Amino acid sequence: MKSSTIKGKHIAGLIILLLFIDQAFKIYIKTHYYLGEEHKILGDWFRLHFVENEGMAWGLQFGGSFGKIALTLFRLVAVIWGTFYIRNLIRKKAHKGFIICVSLIYAGAAGNLIDSMFYGLIFNASHLGSHHVAQLFPPSGGYAHFLHGRVVDMLYFPMIDTVLPNWVPFWGGKEFTFFDPVFNLADFYISFSFFMLLLFQRKFFPDMGKKEHGQPSDQKADLPQELNPTLNIQQENNTGDEPHSTSTVNIKSMP
Repeated sequence: MKSSTIKGKHIAGLIILLLFIDQAFKIYIKTHYYLGEEHKILGDWFRLHFVENEGMAWGLQFGGSFGKIALTLFRLVAVIWGTFYIRNLIRKKAHKGFIICVSLIYAGAAGNLIDSMFYGLIFNASHLGSHHVAQLFPPSGGYAHFLHGRVVDMLYFPMIDTVLPNWVPFWGGKEFTFFDPVFNLADFYISFSFFMLLLFQRKFFPDMGKKEHGQPSDQKADLPQELNPTLNIQQENNTGDEPHSTSTVNIKSMP
């Protein structure tokens, strides 16, 4: 059974709100923090730490300049495809929770796409080791060409920061930090949505469980006779010249 329907304008409003929060936070960090600057928010385990990355979520990178362009174009194609996919989900009245999760993924991908496409054009460069803070729309122009912008990350949760005991194989005596990657709100949108999809997949896709266990129990017509909940047992009595008599016994299956 599907949840109550959701309107396209509500999803559009949600995506715009998520994008606004993501971009406002990134622009604030970019124009108020120098590269590498860090401030503790909740003790040692939650900090704002300004870094930039050329690649994927969680600071992953690949392929140099060519990989950067390929990744940005892939994000662009994914966002265009996602627009039509979300519209199709709304038209087919898919589960509201599933549509919201897909919209969060869409907003996350679009948020990092904006960084990659435009940040190189609208900001001057931030350099590690310098206390220079970037400027929005600098007179001298941006630090990179179109599609070559760097993604702004700032959320850092080093909840465990310790040195592993020497008896630990391979990593003994080395520093260990969990959680080490620095990420942004767009990354959080995507990761949170995938977690919710895994957690509520049976609720979002109720028919999936039925297919895994075969046909539903209320479909009796297609079952073979020996598996049908109503069994007809015919008994024929042959006594002398008496005509054959047939009796039917209906046995109801236990609930």
